[in-house]
Amino acid sequence: MRYQGKITDWKDDKGFGFITPNGGDQRVFVHIKSFSNRQQRPVGNEIVTYELTHDTEGRPQANSVAFVGKRVTPATPSGQANAPLILTAAFLVFVVGSVFAGKLPIAVVWIYLAASFVAFVAYALDKLAARNGQWRTPESTLHLFSLAGGWPGALLAQRLLRHKSSKQSFQLVFWVTVILNCCVLAWFFSTSGAEALRSMLGTA
Repeated sequence: MRYQGKITDWKDDKGFGFITPNGGDQRVFVHIKSFSNRQQRPVGNEIVTYELTHDTEGRPQANSVAFVGKRVTPATPSGQANAPLILTAAFLVFVVGSVFAGKLPIAVVWIYLAASFVAFVAYALDKLAARNGQWRTPESTLHLFSLAGGWPGALLAQRLLRHKSSKQSFQLVFWVTVILNCCVLAWFFSTSGAEALRSMLGTA
């Protein structure tokens, strides 16, 4: 027998929450592994149907959870969908060009590439943990990687892996880290910034 209710308490970082059944009965525990469609993660307040089971201690928990209806996602124009990838490529080309023009030391390129690789791997591992209901990487850590110069890799991961790309609160903070990082890079183009950068990297 299937029941219907609303997800009223969802902890995405831990991969579980609770369903309040129609009629206001006792809340039912639900884990991310219990959803039939693992590609669509709940955010809270979704109406779902489920099969009712109990754990070893007799507490109610949901199984074979399915969303009622389907969230309609507007089709994204191909140009808009590719915009982040184009932005990432253009930024890296700009940095490499600045190195050849003598505006930046080559170490900056390696810093961005290394930080981007670490960020991409962190996103991939976090998505894997989300699918398996394991311990997640804190969002603050992902943002720190972006702020440190790994935002090109983070942006690629968001689009290629489709991870953290639709959560508005996360995206807001992410783009703030991108702007801050770019502001620091812009400062390095000034005379005082260039001297400070060369001093930090130990270059002439």
